[in-house]
Amino acid sequence: MTSTIKKYLLLFFKGLAMGAADVVPGVSGGTIAFITGIYQELIDSIKSVGPNTVVVLFREGPLACWKSFNGTFLIVLLAGIACSVLSLARLISDLLHSQPVLIWSFFFGLIVASIVHMARQMPHWRIVDLAGLLCGAVFVLFLSSNTLTVHNPSMWVVFFSGAIAICAMILPGISGSFILLLMGMYQSIIGAIKDLDLLVIATFGSGAALGLLGFSRFLSWLLHRYYQLTIAVLTGFLLGSLYVVWPWKQVLSTALRHGEEVAVLQKPVSPFVYSELYRVDSQWLIAIVFMLVGCLLVLGLEWFATASADLAEEKGND
Repeated sequence: MTSTIKKYLLLFFKGLAMGAADVVPGVSGGTIAFITGIYQELIDSIKSVGPNTVVVLFREGPLACWKSFNGTFLIVLLAGIACSVLSLARLISDLLHSQPVLIWSFFFGLIVASIVHMARQMPHWRIVDLAGLLCGAVFVLFLSSNTLTVHNPSMWVVFFSGAIAICAMILPGISGSFILLLMGMYQSIIGAIKDLDLLVIATFGSGAALGLLGFSRFLSWLLHRYYQLTIAVLTGFLLGSLYVVWPWKQVLSTALRHGEEVAVLQKPVSPFVYSELYRVDSQWLIAIVFMLVGCLLVLGLEWFATASADLAEEKGND
């Protein structure tokens, strides 16, 4: 009994880490699942939910149905993710407003380390993989150069944002927040969670549930069939996203949101140009520190997961 409690408590903390990763546009919750050793079980559990689940429910009863899709595993993990998202959304939203340079620097560091982690998954780089890397980076650069911040989005936009962003959660390499960032929906969704806007949260969650059930099988097939190429493209996405999260940006256009003027379209500039444009301290030195902290956080998680796996293997051999 005690070992079972410890097992699910550890799983809950892994969910907390996944939720924290998906709140910030830098690290994928899928990456956290990957390096903490629960990725395959997560994918298999999600794939198990489908029409057959209803058949098992009526034929064999609720308990058999629950076991058929590893219900306890999923509910404990989702509880950890939800707790993390709800607790961090307000903090990140406030910090993005008060300390944008430092927070974007931290995100930048997270992505750099995630690129390193993803590149390590490749046993060797083929020409097709390098082409996939380049295509992924160019695709994100194209999207980001045309990305606007969406203000007061319709419920249909919120719904489809959830459907698309949730796919990133089960991919090791791209965070749901990063997808929202490219779609111009990041601040709107974070703001809704911060303000506990239940209509927006429920609409986004419904879209996420549909997307998860609809795309999980395809993503699983893609990773099993074209693993190296998929990882290469995802790494390219991350590489291109460094342009998106660059801490120093020049505002090209603005819009009014709830009576407050906010940036709509921006472009990256050097910290020195930023300082000259806005007559403020660019904070470039402390920004570098925040980048390093972001890098070390991801690399530290990777090291911890690898050390834990090695220790478990040694005990198994003994």
